[in-house]
Amino acid sequence: MNSTTRAKRRIHGALALAMTLGASADAAADAQAPAAQQKAIEARAAVLSTRQQAVIPIAAFAAVGEIARLGKALETGLDTGLTVSDAREVLVQVYAYAGFPRSLNALGELMRVLEARRARGIEDAPGRAPSRPIPKGEALLAAGTANQTELTGSPVRGPVFALAPAIDEYLKTHLFGDIFERDNLDWQMRELATVSMLSALSGVESQLRSHMRVSQNVGLSRSQLEQVADVLGARVAPEAARRARAALAPAAQP
Repeated sequence: MNSTTRAKRRIHGALALAMTLGASADAAADAQAPAAQQKAIEARAAVLSTRQQAVIPIAAFAAVGEIARLGKALETGLDTGLTVSDAREVLVQVYAYAGFPRSLNALGELMRVLEARRARGIEDAPGRAPSRPIPKGEALLAAGTANQTELTGSPVRGPVFALAPAIDEYLKTHLFGDIFERDNLDWQMRELATVSMLSALSGVESQLRSHMRVSQNVGLSRSQLEQVADVLGARVAPEAARRARAALAPAAQP
């Protein structure tokens, strides 16, 4: 074998080795790509959107009746993507957790904020209405019962409902029926609002723990709920953040 032939073989061997190494690197990169994509998806899922974060102080301030701070939170929320419908739905939902007076006062503040913004030339997006009529009568009770069961993960029973059957019916028809049947605000947003309200209120820790579990049932991650506590601490009150963190700790347990 002459020197020219040996040189050609060495060149061909080097080229084959380079191609093999390149193919191996490409295969490794292809194998890593889905893992990297999955990590990116998980990272995005662990963070509340700007719209979701905006609901937290609105719900909290409405529940405790801090109207001046509610007005500022509404301004911020509308500026960062909330529609009028989003804000209105949250403030209507306040009645189920903090009473009609707080809900009515909060809706009055929303009206004032919208009028002031219109006077400044700001036209906020109206949002949308529910996509279907809300059931009535027995159909509403059935829908509310189904919603409650899906949210909590099992049928809800207890001695308090035997003592006061009316409160069981009100929960199923008014809260889980009339409110949770309104699909122009999704269940994750509704649970973010609920957790924020209950965190701002004192003396409702058992309900807050329950809604931490419900929040996870509707797809909110533990990281997102920890972020709720962070937002409460930064924008509402340290006490509200403390209640949220305390309620979240046992909420992750089976």
